[in-house]
Amino acid sequence: MLFFIELGSRRVHLAGCTTNPSGAWVTQQARNLSIAGLLERTRFLIHDHDSKFAAAFDEVFRSEGIKVIDTPIRAPQANAYDERFVHTVRAECLDWVLIIGRRHLETVLRIYTAHYNRERPHRGLVTISSSFCSLPTLAITRALPGTTACANSIKPFM
Repeated sequence: MLFFIELGSRRVHLAGCTTNPSGAWVTQQARNLSIAGLLERTRFLIHDHDSKFAAAFDEVFRSEGIKVIDTPIRAPQANAYDERFVHTVRAECLDWVLIIGRRHLETVLRIYTAHYNRERPHRGLVTISSSFCSLPTLAITRALPGTTACANSIKPFM
């Protein structure tokens, strides 16, 4: 699973799911996000040191005028919003659903992401839902491959 979070509003954008993510797949998802016009207000992209985030991935964002920032190695606190979303989606959604395939996982995650963005209050935003917040954005990205929905710290699992 690859997703992006706007830090100002806590709004999550689900880019896609695949069992075997590669640098080319992640780069294509970034291009799709760019074409959809979701990067217009974004100033920064923060991501970890996963090998899937190659130079081509970073170049997609640099071409949009976005500064790419790598988190320090083995520093999950530097990616706290990302870590919190992964924990939340697992605890509130995926721990309760038996996922039977990639397509089913995408459907479940799209429904949950819509709920997360529209209806779920965010304590850091004075308990307003992210759809009503219009603060400046900062994107975080995370790749979690596989049809099972588990995550290991900052690094994706295979």
